[in-house]
Amino acid sequence: MELTNTTVVWYRNDLRTDDHAPLVYAAQRGNVIPLYILDFDETEKNSLGGASKWWRNHSLISLSESLKKMGSQLVIRQGKVEQVLIELCSEAGADQIVIHDSIEPDALECDDKLDDLFDRSGVELVRFPSNLLWPVGSILNNSANPYQVFTPFWNRGIQQSKIGQPISAPLKLHSPDQRFTQLSVEQLILGSNPEWASGMNRRWSPGENGAFNSFRQFQDLYLEGYHEDRDQLADQGWSALSAPLHFGELSVRRVWHTLTQQANWEQDPGRYSFLRQLGWRDFAAHLLNHFPHTTDNPLREQFQQFPWRDNENDLSKWKKGMTGYPVVDAAMRHLWQEGWMPNRARMIVASFLCKDLLISWQDGAAWFWDTLVDADIANNTLGWQWVAGSGADASPFFRIFNPMTQGKKFDPKGEYVRRWVPELASLSDKNIHTPWLAPVDALNNAGVVLGKNYPYPIVDHAQARVSALDAYSSIK
Repeated sequence: MELTNTTVVWYRNDLRTDDHAPLVYAAQRGNVIPLYILDFDETEKNSLGGASKWWRNHSLISLSESLKKMGSQLVIRQGKVEQVLIELCSEAGADQIVIHDSIEPDALECDDKLDDLFDRSGVELVRFPSNLLWPVGSILNNSANPYQVFTPFWNRGIQQSKIGQPISAPLKLHSPDQRFTQLSVEQLILGSNPEWASGMNRRWSPGENGAFNSFRQFQDLYLEGYHEDRDQLADQGWSALSAPLHFGELSVRRVWHTLTQQANWEQDPGRYSFLRQLGWRDFAAHLLNHFPHTTDNPLREQFQQFPWRDNENDLSKWKKGMTGYPVVDAAMRHLWQEGWMPNRARMIVASFLCKDLLISWQDGAAWFWDTLVDADIANNTLGWQWVAGSGADASPFFRIFNPMTQGKKFDPKGEYVRRWVPELASLSDKNIHTPWLAPVDALNNAGVVLGKNYPYPIVDHAQARVSALDAYSSIK
């Protein structure tokens, strides 16, 4: 029997065809209209930053090509969400809109409002679980409260909740005969690249195919030693899958089941360590939905009174990678060039901003939001509050990273610094993390002129540490 139903598949951060329950459901009903909406409200505080828009736009081009091969076409429109959805459903005669639940609280609130709106309009909004291991709210402690410490959250998750099996993409999609007005995916690129996009173009391949290739490469080259190598800065030991997971180019269920097919996977240190990182991703999303105010305010209320410094000059030097601390500067320049940095580097630069410079985590989170290709409101919030000591399962405030020690430990040969801070490239391994302590002859031979082609440290770390602890004492 011929199926005549028409379903709008509303894409958000699920830019894939594999393990896409709304797409499979729509394909089984009849005609499918894949839709992406550029919301007029993108000027709001949680709108995409420049680097994320670059990734999103290129990922949409990839998705559009995949859908064409399946016999369909991605419709891209701009406007108020509810207006775009109602107009398209009216044009197409669609009776259902299908979505993955969002991970973000604001979007979930929007979806709840749309439920009521479409009930009155005769169009049904059908929702499927989001791209998480465990649905938000499903992992609670014995008192039915959300966990604020990761390890018991993780243990409860893997012990009590079965993670669903991924499903394959439809082989073919049926499209309505009519054509719909829309923006072309190419129009998204014009005028939307941030000024630093050239480095991102060289580094990344957004889209579902690029995501699968990156995942396979990680499995083949880095998974086995992940537990030991993920913190090294110069040699890749990390997965670099955060952006594909954030934009839903990779199904977290597909990743999970691929990596847990091996018997005794919990005894494999590299594999287990990476899967725990997927658990941290879930933990961040669950926390944000339980405590949505933490995007702007500390979870631990005592930090509302913390005496942060408002110093635009120091903040600017941190952003530009001109602090005089080589590992900090290398990481910040890496961020600017490629829209990314390893997690260890993120912790180093965040600690330096919050504890050496006493500049608020909110300022750091805002910069990351604009410059990271994987900018994720939940992970960004958890990471910055963790370093600042103000969040859940947070590092104690008095744990202050020493940038010299961190550099020597995680970039022992100075390769990361030499790559991203080339003016220091000729310094020896001994001097590259502390150029201000290097002998004059060593500086001269390396062509380093402190204060001219590389700055002196903008703060003395030992003194800054004392100031940070004094500030913390004032709110205890």
